[in-house]
Amino acid sequence: MRLRNKPWAKPLIDANPQYVVTEPEKFAGKWQERFEKEQPIFVEVGTGKGRFIVEMAEKYPDRNFIGLEMQTVAVGIALKKQIDAKLPNLQLVCANGSGLTEFFNEGEVSGIYLNFSDPWPKKRNEKRRLTYKTFLESYENVLNGDGRIEFKTDNRGLFEYSLCSMNEFGMHFDGVWLDLHDSEEAKENVMTEYEEKFSQKGQPIYKLTAHF
Repeated sequence: MRLRNKPWAKPLIDANPQYVVTEPEKFAGKWQERFEKEQPIFVEVGTGKGRFIVEMAEKYPDRNFIGLEMQTVAVGIALKKQIDAKLPNLQLVCANGSGLTEFFNEGEVSGIYLNFSDPWPKKRNEKRRLTYKTFLESYENVLNGDGRIEFKTDNRGLFEYSLCSMNEFGMHFDGVWLDLHDSEEAKENVMTEYEEKFSQKGQPIYKLTAHF
């Protein structure tokens, strides 16, 4: 969802280069330099306002997290959270998620999160879906041998499409949940802003985890 312009967002990003990367291709193979400790790197593609990635970084201090988001306003909102939290294991990236293979070296990433991605329901926009085969190719390239993809959505059509797309690509499923919040998996679940909104309306949340 496109956010309303906030004039303060870009100046805030420019004033905090210690937390936000705007030229991620310069750090391919060198992301550990951005963190206090060298730890496995997990990337959220489409981090939105940042609730998920901030809470994940708080919950798992033994992992390094990167929140990738193309909307400047959303990055600015997420940055406000990071300025308050000052998490040494979190970096934000203001860039388009289609450039993963330019931003990371082969096998540099340990996990990828896809949360409530735009479903792009029209057939002509299929290639924009973050579980389309060209995106899966880029994930396979940057993930290490044990790397996993975690995907959550409230959109059943996108979920079914993603299951088929990943299966056709030859991926292996570690878990599939048709109602995440009514499952054992919910105990460790960290929600996004959208997820809380949809689940409060009684909308089932779909989740899968898979590897190459």
